[in-house]
Amino acid sequence: MTKQESFKRTVRARMAKTGEKFGAARRALLNASDTGEAEPEPMAEWVEQPEVTDGAVREATGRGWDEWCRMIDEWPERAEGHAAMAARLGRDHLASGWWAQTVIVGYERIRGLRTKYLRADGSFAGSVTRTVEADADRLRTDLLDPAGREAIAARAADELGRPIGVELRSKPSSKTIRLAIHPDGGTALLSITEQPDGRVRVAVQHESLPSTVAVETWKAFWARWLDTVT
Repeated sequence: MTKQESFKRTVRARMAKTGEKFGAARRALLNASDTGEAEPEPMAEWVEQPEVTDGAVREATGRGWDEWCRMIDEWPERAEGHAAMAARLGRDHLASGWWAQTVIVGYERIRGLRTKYLRADGSFAGSVTRTVEADADRLRTDLLDPAGREAIAARAADELGRPIGVELRSKPSSKTIRLAIHPDGGTALLSITEQPDGRVRVAVQHESLPSTVAVETWKAFWARWLDTVT
């Protein structure tokens, strides 16, 4: 591979990660070279996109994803797993435990060490968010009412083709409504937030699921359910 071809490959890799056009990515890399920085190394292919963008992680931590990945690649803690890497990152580089976890999860996804939706505890989780035309108080009342939860259970059973139970696991006064889904359906956490324009933002975080397939199944269910919320 010629030097020119290698540089084009680096430009395209940057485009894939940052969303930049070819010209913008090329200029950024050339500017880095002009300011005396080392010639950019070809970026390794990402196995999977992290949930946080390159720009967001750079703004919050001072480094982009490729910089973090190259650093973590050299750590002996990499062989020890998620907890060891997160501990070193929090100890030596990032005071925020949340960002330390976010960077390590992103690293694991980029390097193919973490299956989609997999959490550090070995369970799977996914989320769906929608802004809808609805009355927030009425929606909350429906979710807290046994009849409302039975309606969700009946719909889920019909769509998934198996018996489903939905049990309230939070106090009625709790900001987030926690629903246990039986059997082996994990826990759904629903938050309802009124928006300035009068609409309602509904977020469903479905946790403690057994597999990626289960996450995709429940994400699709909640998306359909949100389409009918009024």
